[in-house]
Amino acid sequence: MPSITKPLIPLSPLPKNDLGLTIRDYEGAMSTLCAGCGHDSVTAAIVHAFWELSTPPHHIAKLSGIGCSSKTPTYFVRGAHGFNSAHGRMVPIATGAIAANRELTYIGISGDGDSLSIGLGHLMHGIRRNVKMIYIIENNGVYGLTKGQMSASADIGSRPKKGEANLLAPIDPVTMGLSLGATFIARSFSGDKEQLVPILKAAAAHNGFALIDVISPCVTFNDHEGSTKSYKFMRQHEVKEVETDFVPIRAEIRAKIPNDGAIEVAMHDGSLVRFRSVPKGYDPHDRLKVETYIRERHDRGEIVTGLLYVDETASEIHELNATPPTALAKVPFATLCPGSVELALIQEEFR
Repeated sequence: MPSITKPLIPLSPLPKNDLGLTIRDYEGAMSTLCAGCGHDSVTAAIVHAFWELSTPPHHIAKLSGIGCSSKTPTYFVRGAHGFNSAHGRMVPIATGAIAANRELTYIGISGDGDSLSIGLGHLMHGIRRNVKMIYIIENNGVYGLTKGQMSASADIGSRPKKGEANLLAPIDPVTMGLSLGATFIARSFSGDKEQLVPILKAAAAHNGFALIDVISPCVTFNDHEGSTKSYKFMRQHEVKEVETDFVPIRAEIRAKIPNDGAIEVAMHDGSLVRFRSVPKGYDPHDRLKVETYIRERHDRGEIVTGLLYVDETASEIHELNATPPTALAKVPFATLCPGSVELALIQEEFR
């Protein structure tokens, strides 16, 4: 479905940021996702974060792979640069762009299928290289564009719309990121914008790869009985050989996670998901303690949210490669390519 231009309906004067821009200047096209999709709440948080940071839209580069999540960049900051890559290949595209122009703010939107299955190897190397970008996983446990098969983040026992329950252990991006040495790890819920916006602003300021796992339930394909990341699904009818899925119009589920303690959030199907913010005095700099805390809470059926781990001492990809402070895209060609004589001398060093 093509993008739909969002009408600019005159409203009362909106507040402006340091650049003199309103929140509308950071919006994109109208969403074509299912009504009530958690991904749209993530979009709203991104819009607010960039507006509050007063980031010039043309200084933003937004990238994605393939999936419902990868439609999200269309819906924010229409004036930004953008690239929609192949399934699971967003990280190498982003790495190349960042190598060429370090002066932009890069944000990648991916999904649990795009990141934890076909793109898992690329994600790991993005973390390993500490590529300076915001990397959001909109995590709903299913492949929404291909009719709801279980993804690699689905919990053991989760059931698809049809077929047997999932028997494979899930890949948790948070614990995976901790084991790989990620320098910024956070988790949030799509329905808690008050928590997600500050996390996004912190990620934008981080000098390295900022991994954010956002639990963003699928309103269409993961809300049936037996799902652990669900809104209620309603099947309408079949007409001859045409299968029609009816998606009821739902209000987005919102909840404020308390500063210290857990909260049960009711999904549309009546199931409860327990979210917990990190407690007062929580130290996000001790990798081992962070991983132990997350696993203990997971065993209690709780999803820990907030800024979980950060390391500001690690070098990002440009520092590791000693590239010049000027973006390579702005370096004169004669400097980038000194000629065949110099290249021949370089080759001799490897003989």
